[in-house]
Order: sequence, then C-alpha cells, then structure tokens
Amino acid sequence: MKTTILGGGSWGTALARELGNKGEDITHYIRRQEQIDDILKNHENTRYLKGVKLPENIKYESDLEKAIENSDVIVFAVPTNSVRKVCEELEGKVSEDVILVNVAKGIEQNTLKRISEIIGEFFPKNRFVVLSGPSHAEEVGLDYPTTIVSASLDLEAAKVIQDLFMTDTLRIYINEDLIGVELAGALKNVIALGNGIIVGRGFGDNTTAALMTRGMAEITRLGTAMGANPTTFLGLAGMGDLIVTCGSTHSRNRTCGELIGKGYSIDEAIEKVGMVVEGIKTTHAVNKLSKDYNVDMPISNTLFKILYEDLAIEDSVNILMNRKKKHEIDSNIRG
Repeated sequence: MKTTILGGGSWGTALARELGNKGEDITHYIRRQEQIDDILKNHENTRYLKGVKLPENIKYESDLEKAIENSDVIVFAVPTNSVRKVCEELEGKVSEDVILVNVAKGIEQNTLKRISEIIGEFFPKNRFVVLSGPSHAEEVGLDYPTTIVSASLDLEAAKVIQDLFMTDTLRIYINEDLIGVELAGALKNVIALGNGIIVGRGFGDNTTAALMTRGMAEITRLGTAMGANPTTFLGLAGMGDLIVTCGSTHSRNRTCGELIGKGYSIDEAIEKVGMVVEGIKTTHAVNKLSKDYNVDMPISNTLFKILYEDLAIEDSVNILMNRKKKHEIDSNIRG
C-alpha cells in the first residue's frame, strides 16, 4: 500500500518517519525542492524537526501530481488555510478508492467549515479519516509513547489508518465521532493560546487549571450543539490534546500566547514562533460559531477581544472573574 504525505512541516515529517521505519511505501511531498535537498543531505528536516534522523527509504517529491501517483492513502499535513488550495490542485487527479486523511487542527475562517467538509467539497466519494490527539511531532520523532485517535464516519477506513500508522510507540484508537474529534483538535488551540497569555502575564497553576477546565466546558458546549458526542471531549482528542497543548513548551499556540502576554504584538509573536499558529484564526472562527449556535463561550470570546479588538489583558481577567454567579454543571446536563 502506497501512502503519500503532503506537507513538509514537523508533523508530516514525523509521520513519514513512522511509516519509513515500518518499511511502508511512503512518498513525502514537499513543495520546495531546496528543503528536499537539505533533508537528503542531512537525513533530517533541519528546519521543522531538527535532531530527528529520517530513514533512507522515504521517497521525496516536489511535484504534487507525481507524488500522488498510485497512492492508496493521501495524508493532508498542511495548515488549515492551505487545505482548500491543495484540494484545488488535486481535483480530478485522485481516484475515488484513495483514503484521504487529515492531521491539521483548525476551522476555515471564512466558511467556518471543518477540514472534512472542505475536502468533501472536492472529493465527496472518497473515504475520509482524521488523525488527532496529544502528539507533539518532536516527541513522536524521539519515539516517546504517544496515543492518538483515528476518526471516521467509516469505521473500516479508520481501522485501515489505525493499522497503517500504529507502532510500538504510537498507539491509535478508533472513533466514529468525526465532528467531535475535529472540533476538539481545533478548539483546544484557542484555549492553549489563552493559557499562554496568562503564563506570559505571570499567573500561576491555579489560573491555568481554571482556564483549562472551564475552557473544556465551553468547547464541549459548542461541540455538542454542533452534533458531537460529548464524551469525545473527555478523551484523547479532547482533554488529552488540551493538556499537552496548554502545558508544553513544544506548543506553538501556548508559545505564541506567552509572547503576547509578555507584550509582543500578534504579528511579532507569530514571527518569533516561526510556524503556523492555528489558534489565531480559529479564535476568529469560534467567535462566529458561538454566535451562530447561541453558545456561551466567555473564555474564547474574551480572547477574541484581546486579539482582534485590543482588549487589555488585565481588563479581560476582570471581565471573566466578575461574571454573574452560576452553577458549575450546565443545566442541560443536570436535567
């Protein structure tokens, strides 16, 4: 079975390494030939996954059409805002038998669509799977034990991807709640960005615990309103990914937020991170979704005001801490 991974970032590289080490037929599409040349010279992705040696059986290709030839599985490992463009380039060139997999975590800002919905516009007959969960590429590349979820409306397709990527150090569970897994992966970036801001501002563990717990409450509210299974948010794609993204120095969203909390502008923070920070645009999308579905999301919407309406961080804390008193458990859960 041939797998093609699209995207030369850290996660795409880590997944290519996993398949290469298993001896799978793997082609890694990277748009810039100079990046491929650097990988072939150094046997590592020095820009995005430095220090992780890559097996020599991985094939590299800078021509997209050549890369996907005879593929059985195509993995989208590109940022959310690049998915539509890649689909446009691939339209009419992908067999309906190919399983399409996405590993990015975001929501398209203008359309508010999940990535499965974007890809479904172009390839409605292909089976679709999302891989998501607490999985920093840097740690997967070092073979630290990691567990993630393979989610699809077609459980057989989810099992194919489970079997393809599962190793002694990468354990994969299956889940049919595609909506919940996609939303969990996207929305946790918003909370992680907010957590970075409070860390950068000098707050401590109490504040972080409060933000993560109440952040997951509002993620679950929105997810349930959009048709997700609420228990998904208690699992790897939900709380698991929220924990690792809020707590790790590997997290782009937490790091970006921390820089903003220290006084950097958004553009300065993104530039300093040096990679895509999905939470910035996802915050904008979540603000719209919360209004469309009439869901109370005070943390996410306050973060939106910090990023897009110049609300002072000190004022945002006062706003959140002085909201009206309420029961901890949502009324629709209490009955």
